[in-house]
Amino acid sequence: MPLALSTLGLPGTPLDRVAGLAADHGWHGLELRCASDQPVRLKLSALQRRAAARTLGRAGLVPVALASYIGVAAPGPDEPVVADLLAHLRLAADLGCHRLRVFPHGGPGAGAPADARAVRRLLEVADHARSLGVRILVETHDSHRSAGALAALLDQVGHPAVGALWDLLHTWLAGENPAESHRLLGRHLGYAQVKDVASADDLTPIALGSGVLPIAECVRLLPRDGWIAWEYEAPWHPRAAPLAPQLGAGAGYLAVLGRR
Repeated sequence: MPLALSTLGLPGTPLDRVAGLAADHGWHGLELRCASDQPVRLKLSALQRRAAARTLGRAGLVPVALASYIGVAAPGPDEPVVADLLAHLRLAADLGCHRLRVFPHGGPGAGAPADARAVRRLLEVADHARSLGVRILVETHDSHRSAGALAALLDQVGHPAVGALWDLLHTWLAGENPAESHRLLGRHLGYAQVKDVASADDLTPIALGSGVLPIAECVRLLPRDGWIAWEYEAPWHPRAAPLAPQLGAGAGYLAVLGRR
């Protein structure tokens, strides 16, 4: 099972350094966090984009996904969201990423109006995404934390260029077990993110396998050629242990699960 490391766990670290750490510790790809203060950002020039792609290629790493912070169901007009989607799709394509991660961000009490906003916006860019070879993956998160809520939205989109990113933490917090989440996401599933925490009341990231999340059950449900990514939310939890010393053990843990 190919293993991806989210650069979220190494905030601000130069891309060549992240790539070296990942390759040296058994990771096969990177989920690239895209933010204005990070090495991967929208304002990269064409030259910088080519250089970033070469950096990953030299390290033998696949750019699995561009992890944006776009809220496809966010309240407000459609135009800025659509423009943001198009800009991120172009960056993803330039970097060789075949997936773009987005969030729902439907807001408090999100329901049919939030779903309708997301469906409109996603359908407006879906054909363009397909032409670029990029699939938009909406993460189980915030207003659509459960697989059930996200699947209901994606069923309305019904486009092959739009799918789901299964964040195990959020579906677990929503009260779903992995088998239920996997069944609900079904044909929409792009890949999965895992992490570990001590409890629902303490979401500080900890070493994989040392907490309460049902990681092994999740991995058993995934296709053996499908990506699984470790997302270590270091920026939101300053007391978390540094990620770099855990990279070898984390890859080893997932590799063992992936062989079962």
